[in-house]
Amino acid sequence: MRNRVQLIGHLGMDPELKTFDSGKKLVRVSIATNEVYRNNNGDKVTDTEWHNLVAWGKTAEIINEYTKKGSELAVEGKLTTNTYEDKDGNKRSSTEILVNDVVLLGSK
Repeated sequence: MRNRVQLIGHLGMDPELKTFDSGKKLVRVSIATNEVYRNNNGDKVTDTEWHNLVAWGKTAEIINEYTKKGSELAVEGKLTTNTYEDKDGNKRSSTEILVNDVVLLGSK
């Protein structure tokens, strides 16, 4: 089995780039995907899902340099789940897509 995700959507925020002391670069951004369908009454319905993306290295640099809020892109990566404790000591988890490849879509 393989953990593989492919998404096409629009960025919901400008990329957040972080450069570490070692020189490694990390970018975080969210992407919205839409599913459009007609309900039982024939009304057009759009369901939007938000996904958190994380990219490292050259992929992070490309996303940071060439995209901004609203940019359309295609990404391929894998799902990762992180667990942590919030400030009140409650266990939480978050799911992110670790991006391996990105394709910039749309016009400049």
